[in-house]
Amino acid sequence: MSDREFRLAYVPGVTPAKWVDVWAERVPDVPLTLVSVAAADVVRFLHDGGADAGFVRLPVDREGLSVIPLYVETTVVVVPKDHMVAAADEVTVADLADDEVFHPMDDTLEWTALPGLPAFTRPDTTAEAIRLVAAGAGLLLVPQSLARLYHRKDLTYRPVVETPQSQIALAWPAEATTDLVEDFIGIVRGRTVNSSRGRTPAPAQEKARKQPRSPAPGASTRRGAQTGRGRKGRRSR
Repeated sequence: MSDREFRLAYVPGVTPAKWVDVWAERVPDVPLTLVSVAAADVVRFLHDGGADAGFVRLPVDREGLSVIPLYVETTVVVVPKDHMVAAADEVTVADLADDEVFHPMDDTLEWTALPGLPAFTRPDTTAEAIRLVAAGAGLLLVPQSLARLYHRKDLTYRPVVETPQSQIALAWPAEATTDLVEDFIGIVRGRTVNSSRGRTPAPAQEKARKQPRSPAPGASTRRGAQTGRGRKGRRSR
């Protein structure tokens, strides 16, 4: 992996565009490459050097990783548009007790007790479960971003209260905290370009503006010539 490239992995549902745009402004000489990775594979992908850092869905195995939790997503239930749930603003798990609910193999929600009735199969992926919901075979609970990602005209979704929620985090191999990783951490945390905790150096033109100008011929170089009156009751000596 070139040291003049920053590779960023992200799991389905995460939209990294806003951070990528800031990167392009602050680190224009280092291209950022996005790599979409399944939630179940992203930790191994990072350990194998496939990316410098990545957006993951917690919980993950944190051994050997540095992790910064970012935000929590609302859990929703995906239903056909003619399902009775569609008439509600939000539902509870108890409201789904008589419905068959899919539990795909790539589910990232930590259930202590699965909602609803067991569906006739466990789909391999969330995308496959969505297709089964559209066929009227059951319902599906997912983080809201995944419901949006797999949106279909014949389906809708509603928030479900009192359920586990998915949290998005930034992760990277702890032993590979490079300067570029530090730059991206600063962007994700919302630090300004001049933040004392940020690492990105000022652009060349900005540095030039900060350099002291050479005095014009004949101009005084004494600090007191300009600043001596800036203090109350004291004169420059």
